[in-house]
Amino acid sequence: MSGTPLHTGMIPPIANNFVAGEDVPSVLEHTRDLNAGGVGGILNLLGEHYDDRANAAADAAVYKELLAQIGEAELDACVSVKPSQIGLDVGAATFEENLGDIVDAAAEHGAFVWVDMEDHTTIDTTLDAFEANVTEYPEMGLCVQSNMRRTREDLERLVELPGTVRLVKGAYDPPKEFAYKDKADVNRAYREDLAFLFEHADHVAVGSHDPEMIQHAKELHDEHGTPFEVQMLMGVREEAQFALADEGYDVYQYVPFGDKWLSYFYRRIRERKENVLFAARAVLSG
Repeated sequence: MSGTPLHTGMIPPIANNFVAGEDVPSVLEHTRDLNAGGVGGILNLLGEHYDDRANAAADAAVYKELLAQIGEAELDACVSVKPSQIGLDVGAATFEENLGDIVDAAAEHGAFVWVDMEDHTTIDTTLDAFEANVTEYPEMGLCVQSNMRRTREDLERLVELPGTVRLVKGAYDPPKEFAYKDKADVNRAYREDLAFLFEHADHVAVGSHDPEMIQHAKELHDEHGTPFEVQMLMGVREEAQFALADEGYDVYQYVPFGDKWLSYFYRRIRERKENVLFAARAVLSG
């Protein structure tokens, strides 16, 4: 079993703990390494907030290539796309067109497509595009954020559709009129949303590094029998990821790659105190 990040391209070794490389061959190699340890890969090309149609189309083309290579290599992997990466900032029509092309490629190769959720201004357009595609191709999932006050209403809509919900606490910082701000309130909402999904959905993706929430999911699974998977980021609690896989749980690692790694790495470091300490140790020992 190996969860060791790959050191490839121009990415410095410390950032390689959070990013799998700069190109498709690098992320495929990392995914093979994950699969050897019983963990699947959710592959995300770094990039967001493009206001140029050509850039959005270029990244959509990379996803289509990636889906073909995942299918050819028979990897336990899927892709996860950001709406603003594939054209939402250009216009809803551009986003919907590129997402439709990616989903068509996934259907051709029998692959799964996740749609990430971004800030609160994008939720309605993202939900509509997801619904339009998942009705025709159910091998899709959508990320939903429990810190948003509207989430229960969105979940009631989503459990009536094919596809899977990835429930996360939420990494964006929306205005307080739209979102819970207190950590205790977000945790309460996440627990309640998990309970709703385990009771009403056919499959649940638990996007959390929080041991208490993962334990809550296990207990809900025992109560309702609903299949679930755990999803965690590359570079965060990787030992726990492989331990859960060894226990027989379905585990997927969210694996970013691409040449826009610097801003992503900086965001990971800022988000968690543990990551700051990890980075400091790596620099001092390096």
